[in-house]
Amino acid sequence: MLYEWVRAFHIICVIALMASLLIYPRYKIHQLSSAPGEPLFEAMKKASQQLRMIIMNPSLILVWLLGLTMLWLNPGLLSQSWMHVKLLLVLILSALHGHFISVGKKVDRGADGVSVRRLRMMNEVPFVLMIAIVILVVVEPF
Repeated sequence: MLYEWVRAFHIICVIALMASLLIYPRYKIHQLSSAPGEPLFEAMKKASQQLRMIIMNPSLILVWLLGLTMLWLNPGLLSQSWMHVKLLLVLILSALHGHFISVGKKVDRGADGVSVRRLRMMNEVPFVLMIAIVILVVVEPF
């Protein structure tokens, strides 16, 4: 029974994390369309900071804590090959989270060199990773 509750909250936190990873770069793209000090720049800066502090960071931490708790409660999962691939993809997703935060802080400082085109392309990566992770968890292909 405890495992099911942990799993349910893990899924809830994954949904929150994915939503934030998909919107955060968009906030930064809008922010880049204006100059520091302009209303749009400041509004997007504030919105992205709140998103980062209220949803992004806490959900990433909870995803990891709850995921590790599930592995502790059901260590047999680690004997399955698909789980190792899933964990690798989750590590990549976590690194992407850190990259987005780093780029976002550069944008907040008004730093040059942040490419809107690259940010738009990177914005698609979390969704692609999530597709692969869901397929691994649901289908358990190997």
